[in-house]
Amino acid sequence: MASRSESSDSRSRAGRYVRQSTGYRAFIPAPLPPDPPVVLTGTLQRLLSDADRALGRLDGSLLTLPNPDLFVYMYVRKEAVLSSQIEGTQSSLQDLLAAEAQVLTPDSPLDVDEVINYVTAMNYGLGLLGQLPVSIRQWVPSLGTAL
Repeated sequence: MASRSESSDSRSRAGRYVRQSTGYRAFIPAPLPPDPPVVLTGTLQRLLSDADRALGRLDGSLLTLPNPDLFVYMYVRKEAVLSSQIEGTQSSLQDLLAAEAQVLTPDSPLDVDEVINYVTAMNYGLGLLGQLPVSIRQWVPSLGTAL
């Protein structure tokens, strides 16, 4: 008997996987509402309540920011530095900001351009958020060309 991962048509309450002619499996979600209905236990209700409260705090904190765009501006740069460091770059946030301000010193890392490319791609992707359907936001080949 084939295992669940090898089956050509695996089913679950959430949906089913169907083997495609190319060999890949596609997930086909089950119709909503689910049958039998979802039962919210006390534990699940508490977790949902905690998540809802955390989202409320996050939403409330946005109201205290005088300029949310400035926060996003710096957050993108911090993310670019950290992600680039995973790939082995030596540039810091200070190096990136100096390069963007065109205040480079002889000690500036040569790989700061890699971080700048990451910022460019991230800003390009953020600009596309309002245009792309949710289903393809996770895979956007044009982000690679932004570099």
